[in-house]
Amino acid sequence: MHRCGLLTSSKVPVPLKSISVDVTIRGFVADVVSELQYQNEEKNPVEATFVFPLDDEAAVYAFEGLIGGTRIEAQIREKKQAEQEYEDALSEGRQAFLLEREENTSDIFMCNLGNLPPGEEATLKLRYVQALVVEPDDAVRFVLPAVLNPRYVPAAGSEGSTVFQQIPRVSKEALPYTLSLSAKVESPYGINRVDSKCSLTQNISEDRTAAQVSLAKGHQFDRDVELLIYYEDVHKTSAILETGKSGAAPGSLMGDPALLLSLYPNIPAAKAGQCVPGEFIFLLDRSGSMGNTLGNSFGSQSRIESAKETLIFLLKSLPLGCYFNIYGFGSTFDSFYPQSVKYTQQTMDTSVQRVKELRCDLGGTEIIKPLKAIYSQPCFEGHPRQIFVFTDGEVSNTNEVIAEVRHNSHFHRCFSFGIGEGASTALVKGIARAAGGSAEFITGKERMQAKALQSLKKALQPAVTGISLSWELPSGLEAKLVGSGPQFIFQGQRCLIYAQIQGQLQTSGSMEGTAVVRYNFQNETPTETTKFSFQFEKTDRLPVHRLAAQVLLQELEEDKEKVEEKRVLALETSLSSGVVCSQTAYVGVNMELGKPVQGPLIHRNVPLPGPWKTSKEQHSSFLCKLWRGQRTSAEITEADSNQSLEERRWL
Repeated sequence: MHRCGLLTSSKVPVPLKSISVDVTIRGFVADVVSELQYQNEEKNPVEATFVFPLDDEAAVYAFEGLIGGTRIEAQIREKKQAEQEYEDALSEGRQAFLLEREENTSDIFMCNLGNLPPGEEATLKLRYVQALVVEPDDAVRFVLPAVLNPRYVPAAGSEGSTVFQQIPRVSKEALPYTLSLSAKVESPYGINRVDSKCSLTQNISEDRTAAQVSLAKGHQFDRDVELLIYYEDVHKTSAILETGKSGAAPGSLMGDPALLLSLYPNIPAAKAGQCVPGEFIFLLDRSGSMGNTLGNSFGSQSRIESAKETLIFLLKSLPLGCYFNIYGFGSTFDSFYPQSVKYTQQTMDTSVQRVKELRCDLGGTEIIKPLKAIYSQPCFEGHPRQIFVFTDGEVSNTNEVIAEVRHNSHFHRCFSFGIGEGASTALVKGIARAAGGSAEFITGKERMQAKALQSLKKALQPAVTGISLSWELPSGLEAKLVGSGPQFIFQGQRCLIYAQIQGQLQTSGSMEGTAVVRYNFQNETPTETTKFSFQFEKTDRLPVHRLAAQVLLQELEEDKEKVEEKRVLALETSLSSGVVCSQTAYVGVNMELGKPVQGPLIHRNVPLPGPWKTSKEQHSSFLCKLWRGQRTSAEITEADSNQSLEERRWL
C-alpha cells in the first residue's frame, strides 16, 4: 500500500512538513480543507507530481497554492486546455500547478507542482465536499484517506503487466511529515459521541448540538483516519436549503437554491409466501495483494482472512432452499462448483471447509473474466441472482469493470465489500451502484458481522422498482430533481435526494414541504409521504450545490447511452460548478514572470512512503516523478516536445 507525498529519487524527501486538515461536518455532509506544506531542499528548481486518493463521491471544487509568497488561485478548465496552459507557463519560467483526476478511475487525483525554486516553500490547499454514509450501527462515517494502494493492470494473454516500475519505499517510522486534523461537528438533533481508532481530543457542547474534535499530537499520516459520529436521532428526516451562487444565472444549477433531503423510506415487510430464496454467488479476490494487512495497527489481520471470515459468516446465514456458488479470482479464476448448487447442510459444511483453506495465490487482480463467466451461466428461474464481491479493489480498469456489471444489471444485484484500508471506492461503490446493490468497507474486525448481515438483509429484500418522486412545496415554488433520483432503495437505508428549487423564495423563517415517494413492490404500489421543514442557509462554499453537481456528473459519465450529448452536458456542469470530472482540471499560474529556468530537462523518479515490497508484490505500484534541472522553452529537446504531459508524467 502507498501513502502520499513527494520524495526525491536519491531517497531524500522534498519534505512534506505537515498536513493540516480542517473539516466541518453538518449532519451528513463534510466540507474539507486540506493544506499541505512542502519545502524544496534541493539545489535546483523542481517540478514534481504527487498522487492522492479521495472517495469517488467526493466533489473537489477548489484548489490554490502559495508559492514563494505568491498566492495562486487555480481555475477550472477543459483538461487539454489546462494541460496546455500549465506547459506554456513552465516553458516561460513561471510557477504553476495542475490538478486532475486519474483517467481510468474516479478516486485518484494527481497534482503537478512546477518551478519550485531551491529553498522555497509551497503550500497547496484543496477543498472538497462529501456526503457521509451511515454504518449498520448508525454511526455516520467520515474517512480521511491516506492509503493509496497500487492498481494492477490486466494484460490479455499474460498474467498482467505493471502499472509503473518498482520504486523504493520509506517505512512509516521514517515518514517525514505529521498530520493535524480539526473537525467541527454540528447537528440540531444531538451528538452522542465521536469515536475513532486514532487518539482524539474532543469537546461536546452542553446542548449536544456541536462538537470539536482533533487528532492527538504526534499522529503520523500512515493510515486512514476514520471518525464515527453517533447522533441522537440519525434516522430523522432532515432537509438543507442552500441559496444559489452570487452572479450565477437564475434557472441554472448553481444560480438557483439547492435542496438536500435526507429520508428513510419505510418499505413494507415482505408478504408471507412471496419471499423466494435467491441464487447467491460469492466472488472472492485471491490476488497477491490480499495477503497485505487490513491496516497498519499492530496485529491487524490479513485482507484475505478478513474476507474469508465475512464469506463464512454469510454462508452460514443463507436461507434454506437457495442456490449458491463461490468463485476465486486473480490472474486466473476458479469456482467451487460448475454451476450453483442447492444450499443444504452438507454443501454448506463442505464449502465452509474449502473457504478456510483458500489462499491469496492467484496472482494479479483480473475481475472481468470471472464476471463474464458468471454472467454466461443461466439464472435459476424463481431464484433472483445476487452477487457478493470481496476485493481490495486494486485494479486499474475500473471503468471497464463497472461497465460490464451495468451491462448485465438486469439479471442480478451486486453487493460489494471493500477489504482493507485503501480499497478502491471507485470500484467497490461503482459496481454496487451499477447493479442496484450496496457497498460496505471492512477495515477492522469489530464491525464486520454487522456490515455483512446488513448486506444479506438487503439481498433478501425483494427488489423495489419504478421509484418516482413528487413534491408539495409552498406556493410559487417548484422542485426540479437533479439527475434521475434514487434508482433503488432498501429498508432502513438512508436516501439522499438533491433538487433545484425554482421560483420566489421566502428568505427568512422556516418553510415546510412534502416529498411523496412511490414505487413498485411485490405487485403493489406503496406511497410514502414525508414532511420536512427547512430554512435558508447562506455559505460561500455551497456544499449542497457541489454535491448535487457531483451526483449529476457521476450519472452522466457512467451512462453509456447518448454519449456525446452526456459528455457535453457533463463538461458544462463541471465548468459551471467548479467540480472536477474526467474532462476537466484545475490549473494555476503565477503571472509574475520569474527568471526562466535554464538547462536541459532531467527526469527523476519519486518514491512514495510505504512498506518495502517482496519480489512477488512488485507487479504493481504507483510512481510519482520529480523533474529536476533547469531549462528554457528553447532548450526543451525535440523528444521532450513530442511527448504529451501524460507520457512524461510517468517517465
